[in-house]
Amino acid sequence: KEGKTKNDYFREMVSEIISWGVKPRIVTGDSWYSGVENLKFLKNQKLGFLFGIEKNRTVSNEPHKYCQVSTLAIPEEGLRTHLKEFGFIKLFRKDFKKEDSRHYILYLPDEERIEDITRNEFMTIHDTHWGIETFHRAIKQVCGICRFMVRDTHAIKTHIFCSLQAFVKLEFMRSEKIISNWYEIQRNLFTLVVREHIFANLNSDRMI
Repeated sequence: KEGKTKNDYFREMVSEIISWGVKPRIVTGDSWYSGVENLKFLKNQKLGFLFGIEKNRTVSNEPHKYCQVSTLAIPEEGLRTHLKEFGFIKLFRKDFKKEDSRHYILYLPDEERIEDITRNEFMTIHDTHWGIETFHRAIKQVCGICRFMVRDTHAIKTHIFCSLQAFVKLEFMRSEKIISNWYEIQRNLFTLVVREHIFANLNSDRMI
C-alpha cells in the first residue's frame, strides 16, 4: 500500500536506529541489499558494512577497466579494489562444498584501514552475518512468519509476534540440548505423519 521497496524500508530502519542514538559497528545483509544506493547511504552515514554480492558485479584494479568478480583471482586475505559507482572496498570469496563460491564486500568508514582487514576479521564478521541469515531462514521455514492468511493489521502483528515467540522457544530448547537444531521438531512431525500413513494403507497380509 505504501509503494515502498525492501530497500526503502532498509534505509528507513537504519535511519530509525541512528535516531535512537545507536551507531552499528557493522551493517550486514545479503546481495538483495547491496545496491549502490544502499551502499552510498551507509557510506554517508559513516557506517561500515559487509554484504554479499552477485558474481556479475564489476570491480576495477586499473582505471576504467572493470571486470566481474567471478573472473578475479582473489587472495585468501581479500582484495582491495574499486567497486563500480561506489569506491574502494575489500573483496572476499568464500567457497562452499555444495554450491558455488560466494562473494562479499567489506567497507569501513576509515578507508585507510580497508587494506589492513584480515581474513580472520572478515570471518568474524561473516559468522555474525551467517547467524542472521540462518535465523531469517528458520523463522520463515519453521515458524511460518510469512504465511499469514489475514489482512487486518492487528492480526498480522499477532502472527508475527507468535512466530517470534515460537523461534525463541525453539532456540531455548536447542540451547538446553532438548533438540539438536531448529528443524528437528518439524522433521520428526513429518516423519511420524508419513509413518502413520504407510501403516494405515498397508494390506493386512503385508509387513514392514
